[in-house]
Amino acid sequence: MSVSASHVTKSYGAQKALDDVSFTVNKGEIVGFIGPNGAGKSTMMKIITGFFHADSGEVSVCGLRAGPEATALRRMIGYLPENNPLYPEMYVREYLGYVADIYALGRKRREAVETVIERTGLTPEQGKKIGALSKGYRQRVGLAQALIHDPEVLILDEATTGLDPNQIVEIRNLISAVGSERTVMLSTHIMQEVEAICSRVIIIDHGRIVADGSVEEISALSGARLEDSFRQLTGKF
Repeated sequence: MSVSASHVTKSYGAQKALDDVSFTVNKGEIVGFIGPNGAGKSTMMKIITGFFHADSGEVSVCGLRAGPEATALRRMIGYLPENNPLYPEMYVREYLGYVADIYALGRKRREAVETVIERTGLTPEQGKKIGALSKGYRQRVGLAQALIHDPEVLILDEATTGLDPNQIVEIRNLISAVGSERTVMLSTHIMQEVEAICSRVIIIDHGRIVADGSVEEISALSGARLEDSFRQLTGKF
């Protein structure tokens, strides 16, 4: 398995963000990790990536245990956070070269930058400053930095937020293409996105897993659409 969470609990003061969360995700799966606002999605993703640590329980990625000091584990992961932090004053190619240096790609640096620019469709924009790009192209830059070191696991938190319909389709196609070769966990509020690209759905609510299965299995819980099952399970009508 690529990602494993076992009895993970995390609290912020008196508020329990994650409550005994367990799941596994295997290589080649694109899993939609969905839930209402404040359900614990981003917290779980930050624990997987090593930015947060759990109060109890264990997370491993490709057999390596997650934690604040897990440098080797972080090399296995490509992470696109919800707010997609970028340097607007840097040029696209310059920024990706900077990220490649962070991962110490050495002699592979130039090839990695060229490959990820082509793969994410950034070729026409590679000479522009990031701050001059459209939201769709900034998201592509975010995906490019997550992919540049060829990670085993991709963690994508609201990767298509704020995009127009055409941009959403482009980013979905890109995620589908890269997901055939690695493990992807995708957090989103867009049910159509989950139905379009995910093979499996994990629903979290109030810090607990309330459903885990294929898109078809979860949709069948309400006898209709995935969105109907989501509302039924979370009480978000």
